[in-house]
Amino acid sequence: MNTRKFKTNAKCGGCVAKIEASLSTAVSRDKWNIDLSVPERTLTIDCNLSDDEIVGLVNAAGFKAEKLPA
Repeated sequence: MNTRKFKTNAKCGGCVAKIEASLSTAVSRDKWNIDLSVPERTLTIDCNLSDDEIVGLVNAAGFKAEKLPA
C-alpha cells in the first residue's frame, strides 16, 4: 500500500460524510482520514489507487483534492 496526502476543500463533518460515501466504493474507512483542523484539510489515504483515481473519487463527491508533495 501507498500512503499519500491530498489538500481538500472539505469544511465539516458533513463534507467528510459525502467524501466517505464516494471513497467507500474503493477504500475501507480505516485506510483514510481527513484532518479538518489544518488549513489544507488534509486527506491522508493508504491504498493502491492511483492519485488520479483518488482525486476522481473526491471530485465525484463534489469536492476538490490536490496531491501534496511527499
